[in-house]
Amino acid sequence: MISAVQGILGLASGASVGFSLGLVGGGGSVLAVPLMVYVVGVPEPHIAIGSSAIAVATNAALNLFNHARGRTVIWPVAAVFAAAGIVGAFCGSLLGKMLDGQKLLALFALVMLVIAMLMMKTRARVGVPDVKMSMANLPAIVGLGLAAGTLSGFFGIGGGFLIVPALMLATGMPIMNAVSSSLVAVTAFGLTTAASYAWSGLIAWDLAGLFIAGGIAGGLVGTGLARRLSARRGALNVVFASVIIVVALYMLVRSLLHIWT
Repeated sequence: MISAVQGILGLASGASVGFSLGLVGGGGSVLAVPLMVYVVGVPEPHIAIGSSAIAVATNAALNLFNHARGRTVIWPVAAVFAAAGIVGAFCGSLLGKMLDGQKLLALFALVMLVIAMLMMKTRARVGVPDVKMSMANLPAIVGLGLAAGTLSGFFGIGGGFLIVPALMLATGMPIMNAVSSSLVAVTAFGLTTAASYAWSGLIAWDLAGLFIAGGIAGGLVGTGLARRLSARRGALNVVFASVIIVVALYMLVRSLLHIWT
């Protein structure tokens, strides 16, 4: 049972999660997990991971609807990428539950920093706006989808910070299309991971509901800002990478302090 203070913090945290998903197509569980652990006060990292997975999947689906209205989702690519990733997400979640929660968070923070550096390096790339799925890029879409799904399930995340750069690498699409299309996979991966954690009784349903409620408002604001930033070359890439770096460093410091003490 959560307290009134935890309820307010849960709504505010959910708004931050929804904003991130709407803005950069990721950051859902990356933000939700540390917010649940360090702000709301969920003591068990695996429960925070499981609860965030269902909340992020739901918020991602709502934000996908907002992006779809702007016709920036490349559905065939997104669907195949998500389908390949579901298999990886299920296998990865089984492995992730076997490891120490704090060590898992520290390892994920390091992965995030590597991705941020790669996004900064390619921030000036425009991309191909009319990307189509073909036999030439199909192996990359399936292979990277499987890899992103495995890492998503392993770390217990929706996977947007992995999916967006993977979609850009596989097809050459602009970041705005990658952000929008990534939400298909974030929804699918999150539901797959959530199902695995729910089976193990590792979801706090009342807290997940608060995160979803707060995320609805945050998602609307984030989607609108993403559309404005996408008109400025490289701006959305820089925002994407900056969010990753800040959250990763915070997670890494807190996790290492916990491990060492």
